[in-house]
Amino acid sequence: MKSSTLPHAATLIAIFCLTTIIFADDWPQWRGKERNGISQETGLLQSWPEGGPNLAWETHGLGAGYSSVSISDGKIFTLGDLEDGSYAIALNEADGSTAWRTRIGEAGGHQKYPGTRSTPTVAGGEVFVLNQHSDLACLDASTGKPKWKVNLTNDFGGKMMSGWKYSESPLVDGDQVVVTPGGDEGTVMAIDRKTGKKRWQTSDWTDTAGYSSVVTAAIHEVRQYIQLTGKSLAGLDPETGNILWRANRPGKTAVITTPVIDGDMIFVTSSYGIGCNGFKVSKSGNNWSAEEIYASKEISNHHGGVILLDGHVFGGSGSTFRCVDIRTGEPRFTERSAGKGATLYADGRFYLRSEHGPVALINASPDGYEEVSRFDQPYRSDHKAWPHPVVANGKLYLRDQDLLLCYDVSVR
Repeated sequence: MKSSTLPHAATLIAIFCLTTIIFADDWPQWRGKERNGISQETGLLQSWPEGGPNLAWETHGLGAGYSSVSISDGKIFTLGDLEDGSYAIALNEADGSTAWRTRIGEAGGHQKYPGTRSTPTVAGGEVFVLNQHSDLACLDASTGKPKWKVNLTNDFGGKMMSGWKYSESPLVDGDQVVVTPGGDEGTVMAIDRKTGKKRWQTSDWTDTAGYSSVVTAAIHEVRQYIQLTGKSLAGLDPETGNILWRANRPGKTAVITTPVIDGDMIFVTSSYGIGCNGFKVSKSGNNWSAEEIYASKEISNHHGGVILLDGHVFGGSGSTFRCVDIRTGEPRFTERSAGKGATLYADGRFYLRSEHGPVALINASPDGYEEVSRFDQPYRSDHKAWPHPVVANGKLYLRDQDLLLCYDVSVR
């Protein structure tokens, strides 16, 4: 090969810089890097043309289910039921082509809503997945080759609060994986990331599992895991699983929405007539406590998540979009929206994906609400559009059962 055909050094630098830009703002787990539904990405469209942003590509073959997607190092990860089982699936970010598929366990699940529910977590070249039947697996992110697999029900006594099957997205924290089997052997547990062996399980906290995912927080400068069940809310020591504090918080049927934390305040919400609660966590010496500051029906979020910005919580409550002060629970606005659905925030805009199909771009602050743009998702299945939308690397991703749509939402 002649030297003239080799890339010039400047070209190599440009390629490297482009790669850096492409992977600058991945979405490696449930609700993004910080599990808060907020992207740090900028340079996104502040409004959409009629009919929506440009559809970059679409792909099929994801199977049945309600899992969202994670994005890391040029790959997209999700879960879905194919004919012979539930699968972890990796796609190439550039065009949606299949990189690999790995069978995790059986397909099926709930009679009316079969399929997978959780979102994969990607960390350090590995992907961690939990299917609806509580099969938890660690896979090589490049090849999909399994490294270990356990079952939360069979191996750790797991039990759900109701029959909608496991929906939690695993938390990877350093060298351990944190999940919520629920049941008499312990509500939350940590598993060694390399071996799949149990490190600890909360034998003194034995609520059945809800559908929420564990988040981390530093409260009074003490790092801890926060989890919400159908009965209570608690903070745990990451090293031992010991309960730092716990508060009763009864839910009904399905407690789904991930808690949000602002300093010493924790906001939780669920549907089925429950609403929202604000808890203030206090510490005196080695003694912890959690006091309920308010309980109201201002936000009754079913499954779409809420966003914390500047001391205020934004999110859906039925077919309305609402804002409350996290410290007091006082409402700031209530507005009719595109419909009950899932919410994320990126570059000054909220993205609302209605379970019936419409996708809205919203400009909102504690002072008010404006729907800037809306479009109807094409190729809609006859299932509810429950997978949360994802914005990463200038693209908007919408999963609808077997289909994944990728929209270009960057400013060109």
